[in-house]
Amino acid sequence: MGRGYQIDETDKRVIAAIQGDLPLDPRPFALAAQKVGLPEDEFIRRVKRLKREGIIRRFGATLRHQEAGYGANAMVAWRVPDERIEEVGQALAAFRRVTHCYHRKPAKGWPYNLYTMVHGASEQECRSLAKEMAKKVGIQDFQVLFSQQEFKKTSMQYF
Repeated sequence: MGRGYQIDETDKRVIAAIQGDLPLDPRPFALAAQKVGLPEDEFIRRVKRLKREGIIRRFGATLRHQEAGYGANAMVAWRVPDERIEEVGQALAAFRRVTHCYHRKPAKGWPYNLYTMVHGASEQECRSLAKEMAKKVGIQDFQVLFSQQEFKKTSMQYF
């Protein structure tokens, strides 16, 4: 865990309270704190400490892209020379409609080693974005893989 900090049972209850959807309320942490049995200020202090210690890596909203008007999404698999992975990964990750960017070892028969998830209003828009990205980084060996069906989309539940 982060820098030797040990989480206790109360920390686990705090994490459990924030790992799903927060209530639509002017003071969502007050409601979560009440469920955990803590004063709101102590609850917020613990969340901040868990973030500072690296136990919680990030805390933010998740956009449901279909409901927001992005009707298509694709995983773009890129074949990037090893010596350019960092540079190309940073450049692709900077595109606004890229939500994920990962480096992976190529698999036998599959030479691609960098992956980006892109979102657009249509498949054509995703293809156009991939071409724009390719031009920006000078990589022409890529595959655009569209999602066919979504089976699950949830956040990880730890406690």
